[in-house]
Amino acid sequence: MNIEEYQGVWVSIEQRDGEIANVSLELLGAGRDLADKLGVELCGVLLGDNVKPLCPTLFEYGADKVYVIDDPILKNYRTETHMVAVGDLVRKYKPEIFLYGATSNGKDLASAVATEVMTGLTADTTILDIDVEKRLFEASRPAFGGNIMATILCKKHRPQMATVRPKVMKALEPERGRQGTIVEEKIQLKEENLRTKVLEIVKDAGKKVNLEDADIIVAAGKGVRDEKGFQLVCDFAKVIGAEVGATRDVIEAGLLSHEYQIGQTGETVTPKLYFAFGISGAIQHVVGMKNSETIIAVNTDPNAQIFEVATYGIVGDLFEILPLLIEEFKVALKEEVGVVHA
Repeated sequence: MNIEEYQGVWVSIEQRDGEIANVSLELLGAGRDLADKLGVELCGVLLGDNVKPLCPTLFEYGADKVYVIDDPILKNYRTETHMVAVGDLVRKYKPEIFLYGATSNGKDLASAVATEVMTGLTADTTILDIDVEKRLFEASRPAFGGNIMATILCKKHRPQMATVRPKVMKALEPERGRQGTIVEEKIQLKEENLRTKVLEIVKDAGKKVNLEDADIIVAAGKGVRDEKGFQLVCDFAKVIGAEVGATRDVIEAGLLSHEYQIGQTGETVTPKLYFAFGISGAIQHVVGMKNSETIIAVNTDPNAQIFEVATYGIVGDLFEILPLLIEEFKVALKEEVGVVHA
């Protein structure tokens, strides 16, 4: 493989029912930074049925070029069809870096493409950088249970690929009217020759936990100790209209189900306000919430690592502090409602 033939930064664009996934816009922001450092184009790869109208949005969020395969066979995500489509594009146009969202579809596609084009893949990355002189993509992620950050390189194969967790990167402010180049390609597959068929799509209309989009999160750590402490956290969250989250310790103690877990093996969140009660600040958790706008931490240990990322820290016993906060917020919110109705 002549790696010098490979140039450009690509982003896999996820879309569903004509709506671009937020993680794809976030990756265009990260990809823009990498492309500018290397002096190359930033390109989106857009697959689906009737998806070409999405291209102007991708240009506004930083893409210089979009490779589009618009075909009914790509309407619903299937590993087989999307792997062939992306693999053909990679072999023809030779990107040097390729980013995917670390979603269920993104991780599935990235691993399949890595096998198809025989290159490496770094999974669930949280930090992206580039060695400009060597043109080496530096993809970093927590390793050894989150105790260290490992930077992984792909020196001998191209493209250099990584999946990136949602909410870790920030999308650029859209530049309205920005334009770029659309490259339309075809896929050489026929429906009757495929091994997988989409028979029906059933959408779950039940209530979903959506920590990713929450404006306020109240999170519980090992310091809540038991159901009594956890109930205090829930009571506080109810008073201020927040979502409840937790560290792995709380989940494993059976106080909350897994979909509420925040951190390396859970959700990555970026709320406007994040309360951390009884959370030590281990990197496994911090990696999932450090980009919150404002972080308020309460811990009895003045040397707790959580205070290193906190905007405001309170050294104290949550069993004493939480009841006070609950009462103070009840009074404040009641007065606010009274003013509104006056």
